[in-house]
Amino acid sequence: MATSERNMEQMLKRSNLALLVSLVGVVATVVCAYPLAGGLSLPAQVAAHIFTLLFATTLKLSYITRLISLRRLNRPVH
Repeated sequence: MATSERNMEQMLKRSNLALLVSLVGVVATVVCAYPLAGGLSLPAQVAAHIFTLLFATTLKLSYITRLISLRRLNRPVH
């Protein structure tokens, strides 16, 4: 296995992990920011909204990274 192929495999694994973490983060922060907002302090609500944006951005970037690594590994992109 060539070095670049090993790097792409590592990038694929990391992007899959980042997808999972960011998805869990988005769900958790959306739950905190909306249904549970009444029980949270104002700073906690602000933090939940900010982290929702950050996790959503991470989700998008990790998905793009996943697509790039799949394409370079000549695997089906789906």
